[in-house]
Amino acid sequence: MFGENMNKNNIVYLDRNENQYGPSPACLKELLTTDIKELGDYSRDFMMGFKSRLSERLATEYGVNEKNVILGYGGEDLLKQAVHCYVHKKDKIMIPSYSWWYYKKIADEVEGIKVEYPIVEGKDTFYYDIDGIIKIYQKHKPKLVLISSPNNPTGNRLEHDRLRQVLEILKETVVVLDEAYSLFFDGDNSYLKELIAEYPNLLIIRTFSKYHALAGLRIGFALIGENHVRFSLFSSRYLGFNCISERLAIAALDSKEYYSEVSKKMASDLDMYFHEFNNIPGFKAFRSYANFILVQIPVKIKDKLQKYLTERGMIVKFMSEEGLNNHIRITIGRQEQNQMLMDLIKSFLMANNLL
Repeated sequence: MFGENMNKNNIVYLDRNENQYGPSPACLKELLTTDIKELGDYSRDFMMGFKSRLSERLATEYGVNEKNVILGYGGEDLLKQAVHCYVHKKDKIMIPSYSWWYYKKIADEVEGIKVEYPIVEGKDTFYYDIDGIIKIYQKHKPKLVLISSPNNPTGNRLEHDRLRQVLEILKETVVVLDEAYSLFFDGDNSYLKELIAEYPNLLIIRTFSKYHALAGLRIGFALIGENHVRFSLFSSRYLGFNCISERLAIAALDSKEYYSEVSKKMASDLDMYFHEFNNIPGFKAFRSYANFILVQIPVKIKDKLQKYLTERGMIVKFMSEEGLNNHIRITIGRQEQNQMLMDLIKSFLMANNLL
């Protein structure tokens, strides 16, 4: 399967949107200084007047009451909880047309009826069709609307003014806003407090898996509006959360300079990919506001290119979804990994007289 000098330890995985730069040094230091005794104890944070040290810190970070913060086993867990809490058999749930396959899976788990709303391909990026969203919402009156910003795999986002326009129309419905990738190129958090205050049916999900490079810890959180008492009870954990994960997440929150530098490198490489691919005949890269980029490739080279890259230990996501079946999604890796991938693709094209 692999080339002559390739083994599993040399494989570069740029297919699952994991942050290849890794967590901050402060996270490693926190892990190495963790008292082994913590493995055997339940959290007693409630004795200090708050649910947990992390939810209390996040409340301070985002300027909200701690009761408006819910912790979960990654963003994935909170998405599942929200759908299972609010959507039941034959209830309608609105989902973006091009989006993470997991949204459809959890809708199927509760036997909900999936209603897709449009994400449209533009000149150099995808975008949400606001009029289309409103029209479909008014027609179907769903129990829950799921919005992803930035969206996976298209990389587009819903700008704050457009988001408010949509939320105003949907204000009587439960809205789940998945912001797993939001921190990469937008450090503004001020709007979140305002949104959950203005729209009490809104539930905003974020995670430490992507930007903070702590995917293995499986720790995410939700900021919830005042109407989510039911979800708060549904999601509550009597014995607390993972104490060690919480400490590492707080260390990540304390490492803003480290993650800011990583984001700058990723932004530079996103720009590199965008211009490099758009200068190759038959290729089209789309602007992204996340740590990945979607690229349309000539359909005739798809299988050969996948084989070529895999044999050389370079794994990217070859899309097979309806409407996106001649595309690749590339996770933005470390700068040397990104250059290696670009060089490999050009070598493949030259070897096949395509460049």
